[in-house]
Amino acid sequence: DKTVSLRKDLSEMHEWITQAEEEYLERDFEYKTPDELQKAVEELKRAKEEALQKEVKVKLITDSVNNFIAKAPPAAHEALKKELDVLITSYQQLCSRLNGKWKTLEEVWACWRELLSYLDAENKWLNEIELKLKATENVQGGAEEISESLDSLERLMRHPEDNRNQIRELAQTLTDGGIMDELINEKLERFNSRWEELQQEAVRRQKSLEQSIQSAQETDKTLRLIQESLAAIDKQLTAYAADRVDAAQVPQEAL
Repeated sequence: DKTVSLRKDLSEMHEWITQAEEEYLERDFEYKTPDELQKAVEELKRAKEEALQKEVKVKLITDSVNNFIAKAPPAAHEALKKELDVLITSYQQLCSRLNGKWKTLEEVWACWRELLSYLDAENKWLNEIELKLKATENVQGGAEEISESLDSLERLMRHPEDNRNQIRELAQTLTDGGIMDELINEKLERFNSRWEELQQEAVRRQKSLEQSIQSAQETDKTLRLIQESLAAIDKQLTAYAADRVDAAQVPQEAL
């Protein structure tokens, strides 16, 4: 009987839609690791593609039902037409929901990759600060050399807050959705702790270098005064010698 055959096709398609909904839309997903999230993205992509492939099957059923209705008595029309309408609506909703969920997970995955990218950039900058702090640990030389080291450190510290703000916002977006919250909080805690530590160390080093510059300038000033004094004495002694002044006539303070 053609009606039985058509109802069987409709029923099988309904079962597949229900199973797909339970498997991909009604099941609670937990994304605690990047692997779990990536796997879910790939799963949803396959499910979305599989659903689209079923479009051919739905079209064949639709054509079969419509052909049967065109030839069958009106009494057989209503029930089959209603079942077909329900099937088409359910199928379209499934495709739309699968596509929507896949796109959402794709955006979540992109958000995670972006967060990693910003963390990587900021950690590279922190590595540079670490190296700079080691390089300025025991700066040798006068006020000019120390001043160059201070300028170099201060230039590096003039780093925009944009990346750190982005990290905070991306992490908030993910953890608000319960996505890898433990992992992200751990990464953020480690990053923020290192950031604070190096910032404080940099501020201490800047103050230390400023004090070193002041000390070096005072030392330079003292040396310059001594040199000026020695030069004046030398000039005085040279003048006495040129005038052939006897040593006994040289004032005591010049000796």
